[in-house]
Amino acid sequence: MPKIPRVSETEWEVMRVVWSQAPCPAGQIIAALQQTDPSWHPRTAKAFLNRLVKKKVLGFRKEGRAYLYRPLVLKEDCVDAASQSFLERVFGGSLMPMVAHLVQRDKLSPEEIRELRRLLKNTS
Repeated sequence: MPKIPRVSETEWEVMRVVWSQAPCPAGQIIAALQQTDPSWHPRTAKAFLNRLVKKKVLGFRKEGRAYLYRPLVLKEDCVDAASQSFLERVFGGSLMPMVAHLVQRDKLSPEEIRELRRLLKNTS
């Protein structure tokens, strides 16, 4: 898998819209961002679009006067990269302490315990 550029928290907001609506013009992306958070300014959104294009996370094509944006990386690949980065930074790359922390911090429902057991059994 090629190296996925780091995507900031705010860039994730933009990418969620593009992943769900691509290909889409900037105006549609801005409207979707403003729907979830009215403080999004169109210039700020366009700056983030340009930043994501420079990082090669987004691509675009010109159609008339509009630019249609599309993802150049899969959401799953970005999730994998972000998860691995978090695991390395916070838990030294070790999965067991992270799972133990999460399980001890938040009580799991019986359904979640069954699902976790199923996942562990299928990866053995």
